[in-house]
Order: sequence, then C-alpha cells, then structure tokens
Amino acid sequence: MKSENKIVKVITKTRLVEEKSDFKYWQTKSYAERLAVLEEIRQEFNEWKYGNAEQGFQRVYRIAQLKQS
Repeated sequence: MKSENKIVKVITKTRLVEEKSDFKYWQTKSYAERLAVLEEIRQEFNEWKYGNAEQGFQRVYRIAQLKQS
C-alpha cells in the first residue's frame, strides 16, 4: 500500500500590525546562514533573468604592483 504525500494550501489572514517581522527572523540566523540564503536567491534570480548565460565577471581588472621609492 502506497501512501501519497499531498500538498495542502494554507492561508492565514492577519492584520498588518500583527504580522511577524522578517527582520527579527533573519536576526536569529547566523551570518553564514544568511549569506548562504542570499547566494541561493541571487543564483535563482540570475537563472530567471538571464537563463543559461555563462556566469562570470563583467570586467577584467589588472592589479599592478607599485614601485616603492
């Protein structure tokens, strides 16, 4: 017998003053967790916006060492 997992849509109606703060939620996460989620969002956006375009730097910079006098 197979058990099927079903996704159930849940809608919660709240007042604006009762809404939970996203800021408070993200403050509970570590710096590394926040950065990882931000990178995931950035990758998803780039995939949506640019498709399968090659990722890379838009400019190439050259670092030169200055002579000390």
